[in-house]
Amino acid sequence: MVIARALADWAHSLTPTPDDRALAHRSLRDTLAVTLAAEDHPLVDLARDLPEEARWAAIGHVLDFDDLHLPSTAHISVVCVPAVLAVGGSEEHYLAAAGVMARLGTALGWRHYTDGWHATCTAGAPAAAVGAALALGLSPEGTATAMALAVPAAGGVQRAFGTDAKSLQVGFATHAGVRAARLAASGVQTDPTALDQWFALVGGDPDAFTPELLDPAAEAVPGGLATKIHPCCYAMQRPIGAVRALAEAVPDPAAVRLVEVETPGGTLHPLLHHRPTTGLQAKFSLEYAVATALLDGHPGFASFTDEAARRPEARRLVEAVRVRSTPGGDGLLDGVTTVHVTTEDGHRHSATLDLPAGAPGRPADETALAAKFADCGPEVPAVLAGATWATAPDLLRAHLSAPAVGAP
Repeated sequence: MVIARALADWAHSLTPTPDDRALAHRSLRDTLAVTLAAEDHPLVDLARDLPEEARWAAIGHVLDFDDLHLPSTAHISVVCVPAVLAVGGSEEHYLAAAGVMARLGTALGWRHYTDGWHATCTAGAPAAAVGAALALGLSPEGTATAMALAVPAAGGVQRAFGTDAKSLQVGFATHAGVRAARLAASGVQTDPTALDQWFALVGGDPDAFTPELLDPAAEAVPGGLATKIHPCCYAMQRPIGAVRALAEAVPDPAAVRLVEVETPGGTLHPLLHHRPTTGLQAKFSLEYAVATALLDGHPGFASFTDEAARRPEARRLVEAVRVRSTPGGDGLLDGVTTVHVTTEDGHRHSATLDLPAGAPGRPADETALAAKFADCGPEVPAVLAGATWATAPDLLRAHLSAPAVGAP
């Protein structure tokens, strides 16, 4: 099997089901919402010289509020939505790209992630090439060529987490895919097995591409997508939920003297920053997840600013956290997370959580989505109400037009 050709054939033969289309509709709205929420972020200006698909993807990811495919540990929509929108694509093209990204990322596997790769970028560049290629009208052979042309830019590492580079490398991967599709459309040729060689070099498992997974009637995005309720790393969503479950038992954060967290080792992998001093670092800190949940109740955008991360009480609570890694760790939701909070009166309060709100097994309903969209900005719900795949590009252009160089 030539991986690029097999995935290209699947993408071209996909017939979306009503459930697939519902997922695409939700993904478009969620991606637009978290992108618009960042329209005042410094990155909008910093990335002003990037191509549209790269800017949109980087800005959409900078708040770390976009959806996630858990089996592949990849942020699918923030790559596939901008890639498709930038070339005038549709819902069907998004689903083809998202399906390829889910399959490729899952085949790369958990070991690929724990080795330090940023799967959103590695699986994202070839997937963006698929979405753009279909939107540009390429044949299956042309789509396979586009995937292979995206290989040189199919990279990205986790050491970027907690810095501007994390969102930027997602933008670079998205642009690489669109650029590869446009080159293939212009007649550029390459050997499609370049993708196979790259796949082997980064530790992928070719046996993961089963006939069932490549069946055109299969679910477009196997396992669905997790919707984030809090704007931070997905590995923090469950600890935050467990701490929030103790809100009534522990109403006063000042009374907290010790917090013990027990969680499978794999869930700790992306949480690199144990004593965060910036808002970006705080998005990748288990200790800060506990602190912000105790202090803020429902951590939101204001919880992940530099000022919030440096609050004296937050720093005190961060120091009060003890983490115990339990056996297991083949995914961000492996096992369960248990939190024990000891207060100054000596009482120990405990909560255990398996699935955070927004996980595919505990999906966010329309009420929860509406609340998230409202948090993204007062105008966002009204803007999203009329957004379609056809109108979304102009919507993004209107809201994310970068100031001229030298403008205040």
